[in-house]
Amino acid sequence: MRQIAFALSMCLLVACQRGTDKPDLLAQIRAQGELVVVTRNAPTTYYELHDEPFGFEYHMTQAFAAALGVKARYVMKYSTSEVLGAIQNGEAHLAAAGLTRTGEREQRFLFGPVYQEVEQQVVCRRGGKSPRQAADLVDISLKVPAETSYAERLRNLQNSNNGIKWEVVDEDTETLLQQVWLQKLDCTVSDSNIVAINRRYYPELRIAFNLTEPEPLAWLMPADASGLQQEVEDWFEDFRQSGQLEALLERYYGFIDKFDYVDTRKFKRRIHSVLPKYRPHFEKAATKYELDWMLLAAQAYQESHWRARAISPTGVRGIMMLTLNTAQELGIQSRLDPAQSIMGGARYYKQLYQRIPESVREPDRRWFALAAYNAGMGHLYDARELAQRLGRNPDSWRDLSEVFPLLSQKKYYSTLKHGYARGNEPVRYVQRIRDYHDILHQTLR
Repeated sequence: MRQIAFALSMCLLVACQRGTDKPDLLAQIRAQGELVVVTRNAPTTYYELHDEPFGFEYHMTQAFAAALGVKARYVMKYSTSEVLGAIQNGEAHLAAAGLTRTGEREQRFLFGPVYQEVEQQVVCRRGGKSPRQAADLVDISLKVPAETSYAERLRNLQNSNNGIKWEVVDEDTETLLQQVWLQKLDCTVSDSNIVAINRRYYPELRIAFNLTEPEPLAWLMPADASGLQQEVEDWFEDFRQSGQLEALLERYYGFIDKFDYVDTRKFKRRIHSVLPKYRPHFEKAATKYELDWMLLAAQAYQESHWRARAISPTGVRGIMMLTLNTAQELGIQSRLDPAQSIMGGARYYKQLYQRIPESVREPDRRWFALAAYNAGMGHLYDARELAQRLGRNPDSWRDLSEVFPLLSQKKYYSTLKHGYARGNEPVRYVQRIRDYHDILHQTLR
């Protein structure tokens, strides 16, 4: 019996290539108990945070694998051409790497449903070359990764703009964006979601113009994987209708607010010039209260820009901008002492975190606690109550961030216990902290 089982397993592994005996890829995945996913190590796809895997594509493929009842194993590649090659040569079952669904690719592969739309953007550096349209790319040093939708688009444009020149290289998009930032290259082309994240790490990057209208992103599979394709389509419909797709998009892109070049550049400078002075205090407080020190540092920057003697017109003071009453309750003698303020702010945040209802799960739970730090626990409870009245999920930060602004409208706040609140402020507060936290992690990891 063991020999038969082994022989069957080996047949599935090599896909029984004889004649028509090749099994359906979906049956192979289920028999092996493993979905092999090829992806890229990048902020928009898959990366590690605190030694744990994260990323939009990671969490979506985890959900799909769980629905199949199998484990997901990840094959990491560093360029689009390598990702496509892994599917072509049978190294992986599915590519989840922020791939655009294009005409050329549809001739070679199968695609899953569209989960996001992006535009191709020409990206240059402030103070450098400034093309405004495709015709201006004639005198630009332009590089794009091999076998990408960018190269396909440029080839199509060349028919009407014969002077366009570019170089196809075996590099990933993020590397080329960095080269533009380092002034080693005039421009490159990138999807808008990749640009939105990376220009926060390299604030001098500038979007010159959009090269395309919105284009669809989707998973990619081998040309003969129709069974797997159908399974992905059936699962995705439930995933989308349940709100999980929107929640995942909010988790990874909801904090990327309108880009602020001046603020981002200033923050990047202060990470190196100011943060080292206070980092030991953030780490000590985070260890004591079991917090993420970078999140605590990001919150402090939103509060005071890491100014120990900051004072607001409303009377809050110090690097964590504590009120006098809160400081007294926490036993803080001087709000202007950075060590005391950071320790007090960490303790206060942890107290709020522990008061959040158990039904609120991570990562939303930390966003709720931050909103309460800004607006007060009473207004957080009001927002949750209003969310429930309006048929929204009171345990979801995505839903609560849409309800919070309603607390400034009389027809809503007049019916709630704690009344009027500047509801946009906690939403903006949480967005900015998430943004700073992400930049810190990418800069200091």
